[in-house]
Amino acid sequence: MKLPRPPLPRALTPRPGRPGANGNGSTAKPTVGDQAAEAGASAVGWLDERSGASPFLRGFLFRKVPKGTNWFYTLGSATMFAFVSQAVTGVFLAMYYRPSADEAYQSVQHITNDVFLGELVRGMHRWGATVMVVLIFLHMGRTFFFGAYKYPRELNWVIGVVLLILTLAMGFTGYLLPFDQRSYWATIVGVNINASGPLVGPYLADFLRAGPEFGATTLARFYSLHMLLIPGLIAALIGAHLYLVAKLGTTAPPWLKAEKDKALSEEKI
Repeated sequence: MKLPRPPLPRALTPRPGRPGANGNGSTAKPTVGDQAAEAGASAVGWLDERSGASPFLRGFLFRKVPKGTNWFYTLGSATMFAFVSQAVTGVFLAMYYRPSADEAYQSVQHITNDVFLGELVRGMHRWGATVMVVLIFLHMGRTFFFGAYKYPRELNWVIGVVLLILTLAMGFTGYLLPFDQRSYWATIVGVNINASGPLVGPYLADFLRAGPEFGATTLARFYSLHMLLIPGLIAALIGAHLYLVAKLGTTAPPWLKAEKDKALSEEKI
């Protein structure tokens, strides 16, 4: 049986032909707005024909949601928005930040005091990291208490746990970047705590320090982890997470039970 197709958005719905476009003698000309709309629709159609993204996007955006879906289900989207905000503000800060032991603190002070809107963007990045950690904890809590980690969504739960660890690692590596007294000594404490872990703890501490002691290469190591490796892993895992959400759907709240069809419960003679 062929499933019904979800409707197209209004902006992508083909418009009916103009009276003068069918050769009926009318002299009506398309307006500039109509030409711009047709050009936009043509560009979208050109991209869709070559990428084939329309079936996936329509299936993702118009997928059915279970009955009882509430605001708790927006925590995942809010966490992803916080990550996008961190990425955008991080790119802006990277334009002025210098990951050098001699210049890092001065570059942060330059961003805060001299750059236009620098204090605002740095504040968004700083407090956005805390907001992202809170949101991902709430999202994981909602998933656990609603039982959304059970079959067949175990893999998505594992990806969520890895994303939680990477988010904490993102905050830890970013804490050193201002390179003031507080971030320096707090990072030393954090690395020493990692060194006390069993088996891989000492090796992990050496990797974070980029050697036996804190030095100029330590800041460069933390900066590369914070700007390149961890954001790339988070973006890739968010893509896998969204794919599984689109494929498996979302679960209903545990206090709602499936409605039984009365016709199925009637005894046939």
